[in-house]
Amino acid sequence: MDIHRCRFVRYPESAINAVAFTHTSLPNVSAHKQRQQKHKQVRLAIGRANGDIEIWNPLQGAWHQEVVIPGGKDRSVDGLVWVTESDEEIADNKTICGKSRLFSIGYTTTITEWDLEKARAKKHASGQHGEIWCLGVQPPSTKGGSASHASRKLVAGTVDGNLVLYSIEDDDLKFQRTLIRTPSKKTKFVSIAFQSHNVVVVGCSNSTICAYDIRNGTLLRQMTLGTDLSGGSKNIIVWSVKCLPNGDIVSGDSTGQVCIWDGKTYTQAQRIQSHSQDVLCLSVSADGSKIVSGGMDRKTAVYEPIAGQSGRWSKVFHRRYHQHDVKAMASFEGKGMSVVVSGGSDANPVVLPLRAAGKENHRTLPHLPQNTHLQSAPKARLILSWWGNEIRIWHLLSPAQQLLDDPQAALSLRKNRKLLAQVLVKGDSHISSAAISEDGTLLVASTATDIKAFQLDFTNGEQGEPLQIKKVDMTTAGLGATKIHISPDNKWVSWVEEGSRVMAARVHTTESEAGIAYSTSHPSKLHRLRRQTPKHILLGGLGTYDRNITQMAFSPDSRLLSVADLAGYIDTWILRGPGEGANGVGGEDGDDAASDSSSDSSDDEESDDVAGERWARNPNAALLPKLSAAPVVLSFSKAPRDDGDYDLLAITTIKQMLIFNPLRGVLSEWSRRNTYTKLPSQFRDTRDQVKGVVWQGHRAWIYGVASLFMLDISQDFSPETDSHEGRNGQKQGAKRKRDGQENGAGGKMDKHSLGPQRVKTALGPDGSRWEDVEMADADDQKSVGASSGAEDDDEDVDGGELQRLRDDQGGANSSAQDAEKEAAKAKWWHTYQFRPIMGILPLEGSRDAKALTNGDVPAELPPLEVALIERPLSSDDLPERYFAEGEWER
Repeated sequence: MDIHRCRFVRYPESAINAVAFTHTSLPNVSAHKQRQQKHKQVRLAIGRANGDIEIWNPLQGAWHQEVVIPGGKDRSVDGLVWVTESDEEIADNKTICGKSRLFSIGYTTTITEWDLEKARAKKHASGQHGEIWCLGVQPPSTKGGSASHASRKLVAGTVDGNLVLYSIEDDDLKFQRTLIRTPSKKTKFVSIAFQSHNVVVVGCSNSTICAYDIRNGTLLRQMTLGTDLSGGSKNIIVWSVKCLPNGDIVSGDSTGQVCIWDGKTYTQAQRIQSHSQDVLCLSVSADGSKIVSGGMDRKTAVYEPIAGQSGRWSKVFHRRYHQHDVKAMASFEGKGMSVVVSGGSDANPVVLPLRAAGKENHRTLPHLPQNTHLQSAPKARLILSWWGNEIRIWHLLSPAQQLLDDPQAALSLRKNRKLLAQVLVKGDSHISSAAISEDGTLLVASTATDIKAFQLDFTNGEQGEPLQIKKVDMTTAGLGATKIHISPDNKWVSWVEEGSRVMAARVHTTESEAGIAYSTSHPSKLHRLRRQTPKHILLGGLGTYDRNITQMAFSPDSRLLSVADLAGYIDTWILRGPGEGANGVGGEDGDDAASDSSSDSSDDEESDDVAGERWARNPNAALLPKLSAAPVVLSFSKAPRDDGDYDLLAITTIKQMLIFNPLRGVLSEWSRRNTYTKLPSQFRDTRDQVKGVVWQGHRAWIYGVASLFMLDISQDFSPETDSHEGRNGQKQGAKRKRDGQENGAGGKMDKHSLGPQRVKTALGPDGSRWEDVEMADADDQKSVGASSGAEDDDEDVDGGELQRLRDDQGGANSSAQDAEKEAAKAKWWHTYQFRPIMGILPLEGSRDAKALTNGDVPAELPPLEVALIERPLSSDDLPERYFAEGEWER
């Protein structure tokens, strides 16, 4: 396999402005209540400066980015709050978990509620007030010894010094009234926190912190910080306020100080100068034993109470986990987890241990999306990339074309690309998904409100001229799509509406004197199997959020379509012709339609295609089991089996690798023999989630954001023979024990764990012998990231290590003939040298390769090429920083 290592694809990093957990803490419940508590769906919401909202599942430290709700033009998410309703006891000793609702602000006068089940905005509400700068949710009342969630409100602070109330009763969102109007319009309400059910604490821009009773708008106390003594602004801005469980107040301000205030007397108890610049965010533990602060100086500091001195705190340590300002923080504590998640201008979420602060490592989550914003047209050697409202189309020259252009030059991957076109999709919403056909003639893009198709015409343009782009009329119901795909034969477009509804439309081709033109038929809905979700789960938590479809795949012959959702359910459909049943013979579909959970239209199952082809549910679809975790990869093998069925590969968030035969509805024999424990320990223990897979015969090249694995699924794995020493020298033959040892961040700190990186490959018929793959020298590694500064002039890398990796026999390299033969039977191979990986895309050799080289195609040209796109975060992507006196580092 030939690897093109590329860094030319642009993906702008958007700053993290807000983070919030559905629950701040979940108690360790007794054994008989664990069954009820397991349905509490803990999620992390991350809001970015471009308007995107990401929903993450902690997964006890696995951290899976489940859904991304795209932003739009001039939109920003600057504050997030979750509202969780009270649990409700029902019959049969069951509990309906409190429903979770997500609200956001964006420095406008509007509050938005988000529908996570449909991955779009649900409600907007606004009032006659200034821009909202902070938002808080009223905590439950504790009268009578039990929490009551009735009549809770959203309280917002505005830029003109108003405190306003919004009602969220009866699943609604509306402006209620203005609670406080400050005399001075120059006073801004910057931060907010609730001390109790009726008392709210507000940090202001005029060196004050105010406590109000929201029942009548009474000012209970005004706390003053004085003036900035360091020669800065006269007024101190209180960027963040938090309240401890005992009622004490913690504030962080523009002087870099963290202040502790007595919650009963509202007097200052302590002032800690822990930052050299503004403190922008704070977080406190559920039991009040820790405080964490983040600031403009990139520091994250941890504080603990001083033993024997009530109300006194000391800074334990600080670290610089971020490359830029730390702007937002949120904490969560539950059974097996205790973490703080922080974010800022460098776009990387950082997970810090809270309970085990100083004893466990932190973990940096990827800034790149889980579902890559890349796709290739292998036959045309095109690469499609998108972000915001812009789509870019690139062309990569084949090695044969390079030899034709310069016969004396050796095969090189430098300067082998060309930007063909830039497409701007009109509208206020950003692109949620895009797809290009394998021959590069059809392009489809979707937003939250629309689906648009374009025809790419290469026939009329001569060399050096841009391609022609024509709009294709596409009939839709006025809804956008969260995911979209084009079948390999270019005859079908399938997409997902409202998160879980699968649609398909036939692509028609019309030939005329003007050329070939595309059009689409009226879309039809593809029925999914009815899944019996218990009522106590359906009505609580996040509802049907886990039915969101995140994976979609066509078989190479375009006769099979498969989708998978967050709950782990897989649905498959078969394309059948006129008078042909779903099983390939004449007949009806039986009671497929009757088993569907919805029947919106009487002709959902039919297509108006003149050829009579339509999609029917696979009769054995119900035999496919529910996955034990959400799938992150769903892919068909490139070649069919002897019986005409395909291998359908599914990889889950917990590194389960399962291969199904969908037509028969069974687990493949390979998967039956190679269970989870027999997979290579390096693959199982890799913390990053899998992003995608590229097939090369029976080899599956599986990649994550910082890892690349090759697994040969024609061979069986054995935990005994495949165990070997890991990168740190320890034996790795079994799954790493994490239960009770880690708290959801980066794992325990081990002594003597640092060492040089080693890459090994398995050799021998049984994979029992190992050989190191040499890495590039330090100077070569530095040249990897060399850039001329211009986006389109970044250099590809054609180092010696890549030449060795291009060996089609699993990456093995040996000068001895017997070693080469053994490498041909390598079971698996892996490396961590590529990072961060945005995507790996397959490319095919030029269709005119023989003509280009006068029939003499070099033997060294591999049968498969891939473009490996890296997108490292560089200092050029970050905004300028403001430095304190004496601090001039970049």
